[in-house]
Amino acid sequence: MYFLLSFIGLYRHIHAMRAAVLYGKEDVRVEEVAAKALRPGEVRVQIQAALTCGTDLKVFKRGYHARMIVPPAVFGHEFAGIISEVAPIARKMKDPVLTSWQVGDRVVVANSAPCSECYYCRRHQENLCDDLMFINGAYAESIVVPARLAQKNMLRLKAKTDFRDATLVEPLACVVQGIEETRLRAGQDVLIIGAGPIGLMFVALACHLGCHVTVAGKGEKRLQLAERLGAGQVFDVTGHSDIVSAVPRGLQFEAVIEAVGKVETWEAAVHLVRKGGVVNFFGGCPAGSKVGLDASLIHYSNLTLLASFHHTPRTIRRALDYIEAGVIRAADFVDGGWPLSQLPSLFHSMAAGNRAVKTLIHVGE
Repeated sequence: MYFLLSFIGLYRHIHAMRAAVLYGKEDVRVEEVAAKALRPGEVRVQIQAALTCGTDLKVFKRGYHARMIVPPAVFGHEFAGIISEVAPIARKMKDPVLTSWQVGDRVVVANSAPCSECYYCRRHQENLCDDLMFINGAYAESIVVPARLAQKNMLRLKAKTDFRDATLVEPLACVVQGIEETRLRAGQDVLIIGAGPIGLMFVALACHLGCHVTVAGKGEKRLQLAERLGAGQVFDVTGHSDIVSAVPRGLQFEAVIEAVGKVETWEAAVHLVRKGGVVNFFGGCPAGSKVGLDASLIHYSNLTLLASFHHTPRTIRRALDYIEAGVIRAADFVDGGWPLSQLPSLFHSMAAGNRAVKTLIHVGE
């Protein structure tokens, strides 16, 4: 009987697994799905940690993402784990990175990989790649990592690196992209609009760089966390008609980072930056949004406006460096954990206004 049960367990491990599947708008179900056979160059990762994400919440509410996920499809994209299977590599795919992966390697995987061949990739703007390959399926017992991702954006972890910490790599890489494109430097007065996970990561990195950081956001718990991460002052915008009215009159900043993604906060950002300053519209507004900006103010104040998007292989690696140096820790961003079996309830709670920063998903429960 023992051998029979062991065989059944092994059969299930190879041929089926539990995973969250997105079927449409606010419809995600945890169910048994077939474990895909590996193709040349692919690896299978047993997931040790997966985190919720604001993008996943948007996808849950909308029911799809035109570029990332079309239902029905396995769901989630922030994860780290251990390689449990490596497929043989076709002769034409011989590559020192692909041939280096072994069963037992501890890894973190980004949610996309560029093609390396298009106009943008050739100019080191891989975040704008015309053929970004995305991966989903983090809310599951295991995931198959395509060869391109295994080659370009799967990174080996140090033995001491906690899987929970490593799982922050992808969102942190986007923040690194924004920090570098805004060209933040020590001594600058910086305003971060928004105290969600992304805004708080901006706080942590900007403070690490030596900036004087101010945060305008909502939620007492999140604003307290911003202060613990190093923000010199915080302003709760709850109840204010606009962001500008929440910030003391006359207070302006050399750089403003909008990390909310609403028309009103985009418009407020240009009124809170000093002459000659920089505004980074980091938060993406819903498709079709129209923003009204004061052209005279922008011109005569000599403002620089930019919008950072996604990440590159370089910023993915830079993000892991920050994590493995202890600059960014899951303990500061993760509010408890939920079992995979309760994931649908969690997302309904998030959609209803759950103010958790990030939640760890226990995929084995």
